[in-house]
Amino acid sequence: MANNKPRLLVTRPAAQSARLCSLLEADGFEVIRLPAIEILDPVNLYELEAVSDELDSYDLAVFVSVNAAQKGVEFILDRREWPEQTAIATVGASSAEALLPYGLFANHVPAHQFNSEALLALEELQDMSGQRVVIFRGNGGREYLHDTLLERGAEVDYVEVYRRACPAVDEAAMLKLLRPGYLDGITVTSNETLQNLYDMAGAAAQPLLCEVPLVVVSGRQASLARQLGFSKEPLLAANASAEAIVAAASGL
Repeated sequence: MANNKPRLLVTRPAAQSARLCSLLEADGFEVIRLPAIEILDPVNLYELEAVSDELDSYDLAVFVSVNAAQKGVEFILDRREWPEQTAIATVGASSAEALLPYGLFANHVPAHQFNSEALLALEELQDMSGQRVVIFRGNGGREYLHDTLLERGAEVDYVEVYRRACPAVDEAAMLKLLRPGYLDGITVTSNETLQNLYDMAGAAAQPLLCEVPLVVVSGRQASLARQLGFSKEPLLAANASAEAIVAAASGL
Protein backbone atom coordinates (compact mmCIF):
# COMPACT_ATOMS: atom_id res chain seq x y z
CA MET A 1 0.00 0.00 0.00
CA ALA A 2 1.14 3.52 -0.78
CA ASN A 3 0.62 5.00 2.71
CA ASN A 4 1.85 3.92 6.12
CA LYS A 5 -1.79 4.24 7.14
CA PRO A 6 -3.81 3.01 4.14
CA ARG A 7 -6.54 5.40 3.07
CA LEU A 8 -9.96 3.92 2.29
CA LEU A 9 -13.03 5.62 0.84
CA VAL A 10 -16.33 4.43 2.37
CA THR A 11 -19.39 5.04 0.19
CA ARG A 12 -22.20 3.73 2.42
CA PRO A 13 -25.07 6.12 3.27
CA ALA A 14 -24.09 8.47 6.09
CA ALA A 15 -26.49 6.94 8.61
CA GLN A 16 -25.13 3.41 8.02
CA SER A 17 -21.38 3.88 7.81
CA ALA A 18 -20.45 4.36 11.49
CA ARG A 19 -19.78 0.72 12.39
CA LEU A 20 -17.85 -0.02 9.21
CA CYS A 21 -15.73 3.11 9.60
CA SER A 22 -15.05 2.33 13.27
CA LEU A 23 -13.90 -1.21 12.49
CA LEU A 24 -11.71 -0.03 9.61
CA GLU A 25 -10.06 2.60 11.78
CA ALA A 26 -9.47 0.01 14.50
CA ASP A 27 -7.82 -2.15 11.83
CA GLY A 28 -5.39 0.62 10.95
CA PHE A 29 -7.09 2.37 8.02
CA GLU A 30 -7.56 6.08 7.54
CA VAL A 31 -11.21 6.43 6.52
CA ILE A 32 -12.74 9.03 4.23
CA ARG A 33 -16.53 9.13 4.09
CA LEU A 34 -18.23 9.91 0.79
CA PRO A 35 -21.83 8.63 0.71
CA ALA A 36 -22.65 7.62 -2.86
CA ILE A 37 -26.35 7.14 -2.13
CA GLU A 38 -28.72 9.66 -0.59
CA ILE A 39 -31.76 8.27 1.24
CA LEU A 40 -34.97 10.27 0.78
CA ASP A 41 -38.60 9.82 1.79
CA PRO A 42 -40.92 8.28 -0.80
CA VAL A 43 -42.82 10.66 -3.07
CA ASN A 44 -46.17 9.13 -2.15
CA LEU A 45 -47.10 7.56 1.19
CA TYR A 46 -50.44 6.16 0.01
CA GLU A 47 -49.20 2.58 -0.55
CA LEU A 48 -47.31 2.54 2.75
CA GLU A 49 -50.39 3.79 4.60
CA ALA A 50 -52.57 1.15 2.93
CA VAL A 51 -50.17 -1.71 3.72
CA SER A 52 -49.80 -0.51 7.30
CA ASP A 53 -53.56 -0.58 7.79
CA GLU A 54 -53.85 -4.06 6.22
CA LEU A 55 -50.72 -5.61 7.71
CA ASP A 56 -52.75 -8.23 9.59
CA SER A 57 -53.69 -9.80 6.25
CA TYR A 58 -50.05 -10.53 5.34
CA ASP A 59 -48.37 -13.77 6.36
CA LEU A 60 -44.86 -12.44 5.78
CA ALA A 61 -43.16 -9.04 5.61
CA VAL A 62 -39.75 -8.90 3.91
CA PHE A 63 -37.28 -6.06 4.49
CA VAL A 64 -34.61 -5.90 1.80
CA SER A 65 -32.25 -3.45 3.53
CA VAL A 66 -31.50 -1.58 6.75
CA ASN A 67 -33.21 1.50 5.32
CA ALA A 68 -36.31 -0.52 4.48
CA ALA A 69 -36.40 -1.98 7.99
CA GLN A 70 -35.92 1.31 9.80
CA LYS A 71 -38.18 3.48 7.70
CA GLY A 72 -40.88 0.86 7.22
CA VAL A 73 -41.09 -0.15 10.87
CA GLU A 74 -40.97 3.42 12.17
CA PHE A 75 -43.87 4.40 9.94
CA ILE A 76 -45.94 1.35 10.85
CA LEU A 77 -45.34 1.54 14.59
CA ASP A 78 -46.34 5.20 14.56
CA ARG A 79 -49.74 4.06 13.31
CA ARG A 80 -50.26 0.70 14.97
CA GLU A 81 -48.69 -2.30 16.71
CA TRP A 82 -46.98 -5.00 14.68
CA PRO A 83 -49.45 -7.91 14.25
CA GLU A 84 -48.28 -11.13 15.90
CA GLN A 85 -49.34 -13.30 12.96
CA THR A 86 -47.20 -11.42 10.41
CA ALA A 87 -43.77 -13.06 10.29
CA ILE A 88 -40.68 -11.07 9.32
CA ALA A 89 -37.84 -11.93 6.93
CA THR A 90 -34.75 -9.89 6.16
CA VAL A 91 -32.24 -10.26 3.35
CA GLY A 92 -29.31 -9.72 5.73
CA ALA A 93 -28.18 -9.80 9.34
CA SER A 94 -27.82 -6.01 9.53
CA SER A 95 -31.46 -5.55 8.56
CA ALA A 96 -32.46 -8.06 11.26
CA GLU A 97 -30.40 -6.14 13.82
CA ALA A 98 -32.07 -2.89 12.74
CA LEU A 99 -35.40 -4.32 13.95
CA LEU A 100 -34.23 -4.96 17.50
CA PRO A 101 -34.53 -1.38 18.84
CA TYR A 102 -38.22 -1.54 17.88
CA GLY A 103 -38.78 -4.76 19.80
CA LEU A 104 -39.14 -6.84 16.64
CA PHE A 105 -37.29 -9.98 15.62
CA ALA A 106 -36.76 -11.48 12.18
CA ASN A 107 -38.11 -15.01 11.82
CA HIS A 108 -36.18 -15.75 8.63
CA VAL A 109 -32.60 -14.53 8.00
CA PRO A 110 -29.89 -16.08 5.80
CA ALA A 111 -26.95 -17.38 7.81
CA HIS A 112 -24.00 -16.53 5.57
CA GLN A 113 -24.71 -14.84 2.24
CA PHE A 114 -26.90 -11.76 2.59
CA ASN A 115 -28.87 -11.46 -0.63
CA SER A 116 -32.19 -12.45 -2.18
CA GLU A 117 -30.83 -15.79 -3.36
CA ALA A 118 -29.75 -16.75 0.16
CA LEU A 119 -33.09 -15.74 1.65
CA LEU A 120 -34.96 -17.73 -0.98
CA ALA A 121 -32.81 -20.77 -0.24
CA LEU A 122 -34.29 -21.05 3.28
CA GLU A 123 -36.41 -24.16 3.70
CA GLU A 124 -39.32 -22.18 5.17
CA LEU A 125 -39.72 -20.16 1.97
CA GLN A 126 -39.85 -23.04 -0.51
CA ASP A 127 -43.60 -23.65 -0.57
CA MET A 128 -45.41 -20.31 -0.41
CA SER A 129 -48.79 -21.53 -1.66
CA GLY A 130 -51.59 -19.34 -0.34
CA GLN A 131 -49.18 -17.01 1.48
CA ARG A 132 -49.54 -13.25 1.24
CA VAL A 133 -46.20 -11.40 1.25
CA VAL A 134 -45.27 -7.72 1.34
CA ILE A 135 -41.78 -6.58 0.39
CA PHE A 136 -40.54 -3.31 1.87
CA ARG A 137 -37.89 -1.69 -0.31
CA GLY A 138 -36.62 1.50 -1.92
CA ASN A 139 -37.46 2.74 -5.39
CA GLY A 140 -36.59 0.30 -8.16
CA GLY A 141 -34.30 -2.63 -7.49
CA ARG A 142 -34.20 -6.27 -8.59
CA GLU A 143 -37.38 -8.24 -9.27
CA TYR A 144 -35.87 -11.63 -8.46
CA LEU A 145 -37.27 -11.93 -4.93
CA HIS A 146 -40.74 -10.86 -6.02
CA ASP A 147 -40.81 -13.11 -9.08
CA THR A 148 -39.51 -16.19 -7.27
CA LEU A 149 -42.03 -15.88 -4.43
CA LEU A 150 -44.77 -15.56 -7.06
CA GLU A 151 -43.54 -18.74 -8.77
CA ARG A 152 -43.70 -20.52 -5.41
CA GLY A 153 -47.39 -19.67 -5.02
CA ALA A 154 -47.37 -16.47 -2.96
CA GLU A 155 -49.35 -13.29 -3.53
CA VAL A 156 -46.70 -10.57 -3.42
CA ASP A 157 -46.97 -6.80 -2.99
CA TYR A 158 -44.26 -4.15 -3.03
CA VAL A 159 -44.26 -1.03 -0.91
CA GLU A 160 -41.72 1.76 -1.35
CA VAL A 161 -40.54 3.15 1.99
CA TYR A 162 -37.65 5.29 0.75
CA ARG A 163 -36.02 6.63 -2.39
CA ARG A 164 -32.38 6.39 -3.33
CA ALA A 165 -30.76 9.30 -5.12
CA CYS A 166 -27.30 10.17 -6.39
CA PRO A 167 -25.70 12.92 -4.25
CA ALA A 168 -24.50 16.11 -5.89
CA VAL A 169 -20.75 16.68 -5.66
CA ASP A 170 -18.18 19.22 -6.81
CA GLU A 171 -16.19 17.91 -9.79
CA ALA A 172 -13.03 19.69 -8.67
CA ALA A 173 -13.29 18.02 -5.26
CA MET A 174 -13.69 14.62 -6.93
CA LEU A 175 -10.59 15.21 -9.05
CA LYS A 176 -8.63 16.04 -5.89
CA LEU A 177 -9.97 13.02 -4.00
CA LEU A 178 -9.17 10.66 -6.87
CA ARG A 179 -5.71 12.00 -7.65
CA PRO A 180 -3.20 9.19 -8.28
CA GLY A 181 -1.82 7.56 -5.14
CA TYR A 182 -4.17 9.26 -2.69
CA LEU A 183 -6.66 6.43 -2.12
CA ASP A 184 -5.66 2.84 -1.45
CA GLY A 185 -9.15 1.48 -1.94
CA ILE A 186 -12.91 2.07 -2.04
CA THR A 187 -15.64 0.01 -0.36
CA VAL A 188 -18.83 -0.51 -2.37
CA THR A 189 -21.92 -2.35 -1.12
CA SER A 190 -24.35 -2.15 -4.06
CA ASN A 191 -24.41 -1.78 -7.83
CA GLU A 192 -26.26 1.51 -7.48
CA THR A 193 -23.56 2.83 -5.16
CA LEU A 194 -20.87 1.95 -7.68
CA GLN A 195 -22.77 3.44 -10.62
CA ASN A 196 -23.47 6.61 -8.62
CA LEU A 197 -19.81 6.95 -7.64
CA TYR A 198 -18.82 6.60 -11.30
CA ASP A 199 -21.36 9.26 -12.27
CA MET A 200 -20.27 11.54 -9.41
CA ALA A 201 -16.67 11.37 -10.64
CA GLY A 202 -17.63 12.88 -13.98
CA ALA A 203 -15.83 12.45 -17.27
CA ALA A 204 -12.63 14.09 -16.05
CA ALA A 205 -12.16 11.92 -12.96
CA GLN A 206 -13.61 8.62 -14.16
CA PRO A 207 -10.27 7.36 -15.54
CA LEU A 208 -8.69 8.11 -12.13
CA LEU A 209 -11.52 6.35 -10.29
CA CYS A 210 -11.06 3.24 -12.41
CA GLU A 211 -7.47 2.89 -11.20
CA VAL A 212 -8.47 2.63 -7.51
CA PRO A 213 -8.91 -0.91 -6.10
CA LEU A 214 -12.43 -1.82 -4.98
CA VAL A 215 -13.77 -3.92 -2.14
CA VAL A 216 -17.21 -5.25 -3.15
CA VAL A 217 -19.76 -7.56 -1.52
CA SER A 218 -21.15 -9.47 -4.51
CA GLY A 219 -20.20 -10.89 -7.85
CA ARG A 220 -22.73 -8.54 -9.46
CA GLN A 221 -20.74 -5.56 -8.25
CA ALA A 222 -17.48 -7.07 -9.48
CA SER A 223 -19.11 -7.59 -12.88
CA LEU A 224 -20.28 -3.97 -13.02
CA ALA A 225 -16.79 -2.78 -12.08
CA ARG A 226 -15.39 -4.63 -15.08
CA GLN A 227 -18.05 -3.14 -17.33
CA LEU A 228 -17.23 0.38 -16.12
CA GLY A 229 -13.54 -0.17 -16.87
CA PHE A 230 -11.93 -0.64 -13.45
CA SER A 231 -8.43 -1.88 -14.12
CA LYS A 232 -7.99 -4.13 -11.06
CA GLU A 233 -10.10 -7.16 -10.15
CA PRO A 234 -12.18 -6.14 -7.09
CA LEU A 235 -11.67 -7.85 -3.74
CA LEU A 236 -14.84 -9.76 -2.87
CA ALA A 237 -16.06 -9.74 0.74
CA ALA A 238 -17.80 -12.87 2.04
CA ASN A 239 -20.97 -10.85 2.61
CA ALA A 240 -22.12 -7.27 3.23
CA SER A 241 -21.40 -7.21 6.97
CA ALA A 242 -18.91 -4.66 8.28
CA GLU A 243 -16.68 -7.46 9.58
CA ALA A 244 -16.55 -9.19 6.18
CA ILE A 245 -15.73 -5.91 4.40
CA VAL A 246 -12.88 -5.18 6.83
CA ALA A 247 -11.51 -8.70 6.34
CA ALA A 248 -11.57 -8.25 2.56
CA ALA A 249 -10.00 -4.78 2.79
CA SER A 250 -6.99 -6.29 4.58
CA GLY A 251 -6.06 -7.74 1.21
CA LEU A 252 -5.48 -4.34 -0.39
